[in-house]
Amino acid sequence: MASKIVVLGDVNGQFRDVFTKLAKLHVKQSFSFAIVAGDLFGDCSTEHELDEITALLQQNTTVPLPTYFTLGSRPLPTRVIEQLETHDEVCPNLYFLGRRGTLKTSEGIRLVALGGTLDAAAKQPIDKYHPTYTESDARALHGAHSADILITHQWPKDIRFRSNVPIPEDAAPPADIRCIADLVSTLKPRYHLSSSAGFFYEREPFFHLPSDDHHPDAKPLTRFISLAAYNNPSKQKSMYAFTLDPTAAPALSVPAGTTASPLPSLAPKRKPPQHEPNHRFAIDESADHTRPRKRARAPPPGPDQCFFCLSNPNIATHLITSIGNESYLTTAKGPLPTSTTFPALGFPGHMLIIPFTHAPTLASITDDASRRATYAEMQRYRAALHAMLARRTKGKGPDAALGAVTWEVSRANGIHLHWQVLPVAADMVARGLVEAAFRVEAENLKYPKFETVAEADAGDASAEPGDYFRVWIWRPADGEDDGAETEKTLLLPLGPEFRFDLQFGRRVMAKLMELEKRINWKNDVQSQEEEEADATAFKEAFKDFDFTME
Repeated sequence: MASKIVVLGDVNGQFRDVFTKLAKLHVKQSFSFAIVAGDLFGDCSTEHELDEITALLQQNTTVPLPTYFTLGSRPLPTRVIEQLETHDEVCPNLYFLGRRGTLKTSEGIRLVALGGTLDAAAKQPIDKYHPTYTESDARALHGAHSADILITHQWPKDIRFRSNVPIPEDAAPPADIRCIADLVSTLKPRYHLSSSAGFFYEREPFFHLPSDDHHPDAKPLTRFISLAAYNNPSKQKSMYAFTLDPTAAPALSVPAGTTASPLPSLAPKRKPPQHEPNHRFAIDESADHTRPRKRARAPPPGPDQCFFCLSNPNIATHLITSIGNESYLTTAKGPLPTSTTFPALGFPGHMLIIPFTHAPTLASITDDASRRATYAEMQRYRAALHAMLARRTKGKGPDAALGAVTWEVSRANGIHLHWQVLPVAADMVARGLVEAAFRVEAENLKYPKFETVAEADAGDASAEPGDYFRVWIWRPADGEDDGAETEKTLLLPLGPEFRFDLQFGRRVMAKLMELEKRINWKNDVQSQEEEEADATAFKEAFKDFDFTME
């Protein structure tokens, strides 16, 4: 059953005003409980504040509904600590969650709290009432595994990344902490509540990479909300109410306005060897698809086993380099080039553009708006890669100039659509060698002939009908064509029963680039350290072109 919850920012000892206001709201709204996401007590420096504490402890101030709090930036008053040492509550209905703690409410809502500010230099255990915590405190809460509501005084690192929600111009951004970001990524709370004293901030919801084997298609959402202090001079929002049903299943679709998680990814856990290698991003095309099958074909893998779905629990996050709204970008496992093939790059540059939707073709994405948005973003990634290649090789001589080849295998009986993008010497494109290589290889294999797709005839390229192999061949501007770059699109029609070599694109480019020994990606899988180094080098080169960081 859904519960109504009300949250407050810093109360700073204004108990009579706050709880009187809460009582009036509670009569109308019937809240299940309240949360204070900041300093409940002030600094006890005035007689008025001391009177407020006395009235609270002597129960002359009534707390109208169960209210939970943790630590902010101030220590708890000594009298409050003494009360907590002898009772489980400060007064009826007012409960301390601890500096670090978890609690399951009577409504079945799981609360996790990490109060105070980070003390990175602490070497001794911190008193449970002191408003600081250590990184080990944050890591200890990973054992909670999940949370409906996470309460922290400080913000997670990079929470504003990918967000279009500004903070007030005259406000200083709060400190953002990596170990809190790691805690959010681990617990995937439905709500993350914090405080920011002088202003209110509500970020767009963001989704996490799925990790639940029972809900492989789910996209856990987190809503981050930071409350201003009560009675703040700029009248920023200091109270916030929402409804939460802890039994509701995670969302299967992403609501409008939602972004990918802005938080730094956690280091992937090492997994024991399996009977089959981890094919994540590997493009397993080494099988000979021209041979008759002796056994009935197994059902296609679902998203939890798909090499390209974010819901795959074996996801190799260190290969992912950018996450958009409809698709993401990753380096290829077992890339065709090496980090030395293109000296101007310093990394292989063999990339995959993969849509979030688990569909074998673009045309099979039934929602028209979703299909068009997916295609548009994939093309935007491709254009960004082209721009990166052009800048990376600019001024390094004609021999260093790089074009790019992108290919797509679109078959209704496929598994998950993806595009492969590969750098290639611009001179090879200019001389027509790349186009000739594809046409000649198709002829040698007795495939249908390639068709040249004129831009004017392309129509809705996101809904190209039938089965096909499509290749885009791009060359950067060289100053000889009025400064314009050029691109040609070739389409190879494929019948539904046509036996097509899924490694065709890689095979063509391997022969053209004299890398035949690297046709089979399995023969050239790198160590994880090498993969991480290549991904890091790529991200550094791509950062100025990554539109998801705008």
